[in-house]
Amino acid sequence: MNLRPGMRESATFDRNVIHEIQRAAETGIYSIRGWGAKRALPHFDDLVFLGASMSRYPLEGYREKCATDVTLGTRFAKKPLLLQIPITIAGMSFGALSAQAKEALGRGATAMGTSTTTGDGGMTSEERGHSRLLVYQYLPSRYGMNPDDLRAADAIEIVLGQGAKPGGGGMLLGRKISERIAQMRTLPQGIDQRSACRHPDWTGPDDLAIKIEELREITDWQKPIYVKVGASRTYYDTMLAVKSGADVIVVDGMQGGTGATQDVFIEHVGIPTLPALRQAVEALKELGLHRKVQLIISGGIRSGADVAKALAMGADAVSIGTAALIALGDNAPKYEPEYEKLGTSAGFYDDYQDGADPAGITTQDPDLAKRLDPVEGGRKLANYLRVLAMETQTIARACGKSHVLNLEPEDLNALTIEAAAMAKVPLAGTSWIPGVSAGL
Repeated sequence: MNLRPGMRESATFDRNVIHEIQRAAETGIYSIRGWGAKRALPHFDDLVFLGASMSRYPLEGYREKCATDVTLGTRFAKKPLLLQIPITIAGMSFGALSAQAKEALGRGATAMGTSTTTGDGGMTSEERGHSRLLVYQYLPSRYGMNPDDLRAADAIEIVLGQGAKPGGGGMLLGRKISERIAQMRTLPQGIDQRSACRHPDWTGPDDLAIKIEELREITDWQKPIYVKVGASRTYYDTMLAVKSGADVIVVDGMQGGTGATQDVFIEHVGIPTLPALRQAVEALKELGLHRKVQLIISGGIRSGADVAKALAMGADAVSIGTAALIALGDNAPKYEPEYEKLGTSAGFYDDYQDGADPAGITTQDPDLAKRLDPVEGGRKLANYLRVLAMETQTIARACGKSHVLNLEPEDLNALTIEAAAMAKVPLAGTSWIPGVSAGL
């Protein structure tokens, strides 16, 4: 649209806002989507590394090793998870994803020596059969939950919240509830379902401690117990999860979220990944358990630079969801004509809940799902994970580190005042950390 001279768009009521008001007035239905928060937020891009030069020596990439392994669940579990890379696959349910997509995630993660996660709705034979390390999510809905699957998993993740909707439950539209999913979840086929936002049998940290004890008894203390929280009151949530007996804490920032929910929820509830990570690390350090209780961060991880920055700030590993789906083939340009028929475009498709994904990933339509070859999808995901790991190593070597977990906040500077305050690292070219130090 060409604006006439003198015409100026409102910053408050721009065209997108006007369109949403008109859509709401016309339909009386709130907007639902996936993809996480889309507005600009302080993120890892606002941090940079201080590579070695004179005061520190870099490592020679062709001759000096830089290890990437990490062990999760060392606090109480008899069988912690040893990962070859500090990058895991986040929980995404069978229901939200096709069986082929779940298999592809398992294949890709296994090829790179890392873990994948079930998501809501139970464990499928496809993901268990192709995942060497599988984390079983224990959610408020209890869909598909049974003790046999708990024992068959390699770790258990108790989900208290997600970055896209901390304090809110998920939803699965009836068009995605096939006969198989209905049977697994004990739901009527083809009827919309909404997952609960809180667990039905406990309400606080004391009850959580009892629940963790029950899960340990069911699994004979073999499996690590994770506790996942959506980023909001992260410092206190981390403290309480640790005191309840968790082996691993998973913190999900508001940039994350393959699961669909209300747009108003995604954009206005929770805090960004950057401050959430720093708060979780502070809580662990205050308890004297940093690196003893492992920390996984998720929400907007895209590159090895993001991974390295998360590790430098104190995470033990990261988890990816949206990026993993893109690696499998989500939003691929080859499907552009079909995305256009859906009223969107490759790179913009976020209606995961509709079950019409042309790439065959976020669908239960058998004809669409067949488009995803799980072997090829697994190969692509493994390639992507390999690149992430190599990029992380490259940065660690440049900072003189022989292990990626040796990266530290001292290796970082911030490019904006907001990022410096949230991450508590100096603003580039100064010694100033807003709210902490006064010097420039």
